[in-house]
Amino acid sequence: MDIKEYFTRISYRGSYDKPDLATLTDVFQHHIRAVPFENLSIHCGERVELDLEATYNKIVRKNRGGWCMENNHLLSWVLKTLGYDVTLLGGKVYFPEHEAYAEAVDHLLLKVVLDNKSYIVDGGFGMVYQLWEPMELISGKDQPQTPGIFRFLEENGAWYLEKMKRKQWVSDQSVSTSPNVDNEVCRPIYAFTLQPQDIEEFRFINSHLQTAPDSLFVTKSLCSLQTTDGVRTLVGWKLTEIKYNYKDNMDLVENRILTDEEVEQTLKEKFNVTLDKKFVPSNT
Repeated sequence: MDIKEYFTRISYRGSYDKPDLATLTDVFQHHIRAVPFENLSIHCGERVELDLEATYNKIVRKNRGGWCMENNHLLSWVLKTLGYDVTLLGGKVYFPEHEAYAEAVDHLLLKVVLDNKSYIVDGGFGMVYQLWEPMELISGKDQPQTPGIFRFLEENGAWYLEKMKRKQWVSDQSVSTSPNVDNEVCRPIYAFTLQPQDIEEFRFINSHLQTAPDSLFVTKSLCSLQTTDGVRTLVGWKLTEIKYNYKDNMDLVENRILTDEEVEQTLKEKFNVTLDKKFVPSNT
């Protein structure tokens, strides 16, 4: 595993001799714009492994992406290699359809301590809830980023991440969107504690999420990649491209339903992903 090979993978050409906030932010943004958040392995009959070397080979050498336990595990190695103080944390994702957080830890995120300040770095959430910058760990403070305003709330040692949503302008109304899209102003994303975790503690949930029949990752094939001004996402056969803050605090949303023949071509052209095995899209 070679840091320079990783930098080539994410097209990072900046300096990295000083572990400061500017370098952290720059490396992080190159990562989320080069490495998709995706679960395509599950829909190609492959297993998602937690071994760091396997993750490195998949993301760096095979130009693939991964989910939180792959993206953030790799990022933790990158940041430690660059001299940052990094701790793995565990979170519980919020499910709007149940109006509740997951019962068990199902999300891996990172805490980075820099100049006596703590930051949350999370390159593994994807979609419109992906952070674009490290967030300072302060309760109740609005932290505006290009995707929207994020903030943490702390209560009895539990931390909560939420995002204030902009209005959306959907260019093609015939392609359905989520029914609560306009009513939701503030969206919980996940809850977490500052209890340090080891990657071994994620082995069970890593296996469960790719095998349980009711797992979101089993029922839906997902691939999302941040761009310089928004995000593009492929869920099943539906391609969504969003441009943030297109006008008047409003995001532009463009949807398209792809044919089977277009799916793999779109993965190649829009996400720079080429799959080794036969991919079967899913959105049930």
